[in-house]
Formats: sequence, C-alpha cells, structure tokens
Amino acid sequence: MVEHSEYDIIIVGAGPAGLCFARSLAESGLRLAIIEPQPREQLAQPAFDGREIALTHHSAHLMQAMGVWQLIPQDQIHMLRDAKVMDGEHDVKQFTIEHSEGKASQLGYLVANHLIRQAAFAATGSQQNLSFYTGLRSIAAETDGARAEVQLSDGQVLRGKLLVAADSRFSETRRAMGIGASMEDFGKTMLVCRMRHEGRHEHVAWEWFGRAQTLALLPLGEYESSVVLTLPHSQIQRLMDADESTFNAELSQRFEQRLGAMQLSSTRHAYPLVGVYPQKFTGNRFALVGDAAVGMHPVTAHGFNFGLLGQDLLSQSILDAHRRGLDISSDSLLSQYERRLWRATRPLYLATRTIIRLYTNDSPPARLARKAGLALGARISPFRRMLAAGLTQKGSSLSSTRPVTSALKALVSR
Repeated sequence: MVEHSEYDIIIVGAGPAGLCFARSLAESGLRLAIIEPQPREQLAQPAFDGREIALTHHSAHLMQAMGVWQLIPQDQIHMLRDAKVMDGEHDVKQFTIEHSEGKASQLGYLVANHLIRQAAFAATGSQQNLSFYTGLRSIAAETDGARAEVQLSDGQVLRGKLLVAADSRFSETRRAMGIGASMEDFGKTMLVCRMRHEGRHEHVAWEWFGRAQTLALLPLGEYESSVVLTLPHSQIQRLMDADESTFNAELSQRFEQRLGAMQLSSTRHAYPLVGVYPQKFTGNRFALVGDAAVGMHPVTAHGFNFGLLGQDLLSQSILDAHRRGLDISSDSLLSQYERRLWRATRPLYLATRTIIRLYTNDSPPARLARKAGLALGARISPFRRMLAAGLTQKGSSLSSTRPVTSALKALVSR
C-alpha cells in the first residue's frame, strides 16, 4: 500500500521563485513541501550559469523582507545606476534612462542568478514545517474538490490543499494540469558571459539593437561586465566553440571597441529565447508562479521581478486567508491572484513582444520606426521619468510595473 504524506501546500520546483514563495510563508505555520529534481548539494552550491539578474528596488525590498538579500555577498550586489538604449551601428541613435529621473540614487541592482538561488535556498535551510524532496521528479499531478495529489518518481505520493508549480517556463506540472500556454520562439539564441574591458562602464547598462544582432552590457565590477549577445543559433554555436582569443577579438569588434579590448572572465553559456504566457494562472487547487506563470524575453529585464511579484501576491493572499481561518485554496482567492497577476504582467509581456519584433526587424521601415521612437524617448523627459520610476519605486507590487508598461507602450505605438 502506498503511503501518503500530507501537507498544506506542495511546491514543484526549487528555483528562486519557488524558494522565495516558500520563504514568504515561513511564519505561517503551514506545512510545505518542495519537489526538485536536482540533488540538495546542487541547490546549496549552484554553479555559475552566466545569467545576471536586474532587480528593481521593489524586488530588493521583497528579498530583504524574506531574509534572502542579506545572504548574498554584498560585494556581489552591483549598482545599476543608469540605462542606455541604442539602435544602429556606427552612427548610433540612443537615449538614456537616468536614476535621477526616478528620484533615487540608482535604477536598481545586478546580482548573479546562481547567488540568488544559493541565498534563497540558504534562507529556507532552518525553516520550520518545510520538507524537501530533492533528486525526485513529479511524474503525475491532479487535483479535485478535496485535495491536490502528486506522485513522485520514487513512488511516494504527496497530498495537500494547494499545488503550486514553479518548475520553469516549460512547466511539466502546468501541462499535467491541462493548462496550455502561448509560446513565442523568437528564433534566436542568447549567449551570456562575463568580460573584462579597458574602459569604464560608469555603472550604465546598455541595450544595443544593431544590424542583425542585439547586444546588452550589464555593469558589474569597475572594469567587468556581463555581456549578452543574441544571434541565430548557428552563429552563437560558432562563438561558443571558438577559442578564447578569437572570441575576445570578435566581441570587442561587435561592441565597436567602445570599452576597448574585451577579455573573457567566465564560462560561456547559451540559452534559446522563448517567451511563454499561459492561458490562465490557476486551476482547481492549483496556481502558477515564477517562469511557469510568465516567461519573459530578457530585453526588459523583468523576468525574475515578475517571479517575485507573483509569489508575493499569492503568498500574501494565502497568509491573509490563513489568519482569518479561510480556505487557502478557495476559488475566490485563486481568482483574485490570477486577476492581479494578469493586470500586472500582461501589458508588459505584449509590449515586450512588440519591441522585439520591431527592434529585430532590419527592413527599412522598421529601422526608421525605431530610430524615430528612440528620438522621441530622448526628447520627452516624462517618458524617461516613467521608465525610471517603474524601476526605482518600492511601493505596491501592482503599481511597480505600470510606469514601465505605459512608457514601453507609448514607445512602440509611435
């Protein structure tokens, strides 16, 4: 006879969003379980994966409140002072989003993804009423009016009041629960790595839409940056396979020597660019958080910020219901969460998709349209202030993305 382990909430996926969701419920007294295919050792010491996460002030505030921020080495939290958006080659059109327009000392922060994962796992280490099922996969999941049930790859069965999927934008749990998703494969691959350079970045991030390529530079140490290059997969694979001297020379040339010679200072990593937005965020005793809920293209740097936003919306609703003695998986609670997350994320998801289509299209009309858009952004200070405010404000999670959304929609509609 198969034994069943009983919990209040079962979380599939121990990525940063799933871990932060569990951490947000630390003081609730609710019994939590996290299922994760990776072994515990990898969760405790995740490897560098090339990804640097741009965090808004609101996201940093949430991480501080849950005790995660304090576990990240302070010298590894890098200042994102300003941001520059550029288009074209040689005679580059650009505008700058300055921190002063958001009435803050900087736009946000940059932290390596593996350090966020490490800190989030460490924060849950001594958490009461939390059980980890590591090195195991969820092979079946279902819910009914009475409970949620998950079968693990070793035969164990977990039961709970609520099932939460946080298992990536390609979530198997979402699929098992019958929720479809709109997936946009952008047909490109993103190469990420760290590089040292001769010039100073002045803590300014770059987003550079060049002819047949997209470049980004995220400032780390004074003479080191995270470099992001987006190209067709075959070209990225050639660079992944290139020897270091060839790679350094080509990246320096792609950045037009604007920071002088560049030298690789980390391992190289490649990721396909796919955006994902589910048909719905909830089901019967079921909810999505993190990339399982919204898989953003990285161009607007809101992927993990949305992950933190979603887990905060859901956890706060659960905490409120639990304090009042109400059902933590009720249809009304989950419907409210779905509406709030949809309003906060859907406009920016669509605006981002439009931006990518416009700024990766090299036809003459598209080039003219985006140059006009950048010129408009450079001239109109309220536009820049909206973008800056969306990154710097520490207030309500629902309002934190609205200035960015409004500004981006204005840019792409011109």
